[in-house]
Amino acid sequence: MAVFLWKDLGVAGELIRPVARLAEPADPGQPGALRAVLVDAVGTLPALPPVDPADRYGIRALTVLWLEADKTEHTRRAYFADLAAWLQWCGRGGLDPLAARRADVDAWKATITVTGRDGVPRKASSSTVSRRLAAVSSWYQYLEDNDVAERNPVSAVKRPRVDRQSPFPALAEEETAALLDHVTRRAQRIGSEAAHRDAALVSLLFHTGLRVSGVTTARVSDLAHDRGHRILWYVKKGQTRDFVPLAPPVLAALDSYLALRTAREGELSGPLLVTTPHPRDPAKAGGRALTQRDVWLALRRYAKQAGLAAADSITPHTSRRTVATTLLANGVPIEKVQDLLSHNDIRITRGYDAARHKLDSSPVYTLASVIGRHQRD
Repeated sequence: MAVFLWKDLGVAGELIRPVARLAEPADPGQPGALRAVLVDAVGTLPALPPVDPADRYGIRALTVLWLEADKTEHTRRAYFADLAAWLQWCGRGGLDPLAARRADVDAWKATITVTGRDGVPRKASSSTVSRRLAAVSSWYQYLEDNDVAERNPVSAVKRPRVDRQSPFPALAEEETAALLDHVTRRAQRIGSEAAHRDAALVSLLFHTGLRVSGVTTARVSDLAHDRGHRILWYVKKGQTRDFVPLAPPVLAALDSYLALRTAREGELSGPLLVTTPHPRDPAKAGGRALTQRDVWLALRRYAKQAGLAAADSITPHTSRRTVATTLLANGVPIEKVQDLLSHNDIRITRGYDAARHKLDSSPVYTLASVIGRHQRD
């Protein structure tokens, strides 16, 4: 379903009509569930013609297909919000999006802001502006490919230069161990299904480097055996499937969680990590797949409980950067790290590296030693 909220999408101090924030279906594996959510959300977008059920190539119908095709949950939500921002701007100016030109996009680009937790709009970062332009350009390209739009007004717009260095914190090895120790001891102490589920969640993220969407969309049936290894099949970017072997600490956490869940449900099926029944609210029966927000809140809560310095800035993506930095610091070839993280471009893997280990292994020390051997005392 779509969740409505008041949100300033570009002009400070201007209150605008509600825009839907894209939510994922309770069970993404249910046939037609995602399509229903997208149809509902796209129906709220401004500045587009009304829905015409008889026109399979109507703009709203194509927008649903554009959002549905080859996108992770995170990308889908971000692209929907970015498109909504552009259409809001068009709607305020009485501009037909299909008649927009480069000058219009340049004008919108200059107004892009983000609103912080304090509610104050600020100029958006280069990465945010670049992503919004990429999202809207992708939408126009999809319409153009289906002979609905005559041009892509974003294609020629200059994109801001984006620093490839990851903005997310990476935990030190000791911090990673402290976080994992905390959730494990907590699960053993409390003993509840939810506590063991969260221990399995954190272990999966920090032992595999999976994207959070790969974890939240995984299903019980995705657990398998292959040549003596227990593996988890998951969905990568582009909706292709791959697998990752599960190390003993992950298996221990998962097995403990699934044993408790089996005792409650019987034969297991559906999402791998699910909500549990509310003890006092029968309407909250549990069984819903964890969302990215669920994961984010859990990580931040446990990082604070574990006393991590970066607790306030930790995100699900922190685990991927931590995995990359830890492996590279311990001599794992960057090509293997790239494969584990499913990066198409090795430069992205380099950008994930927090680079602390580069100080100790920097060639400047070797250079100084070589030159020093030839210098006079």
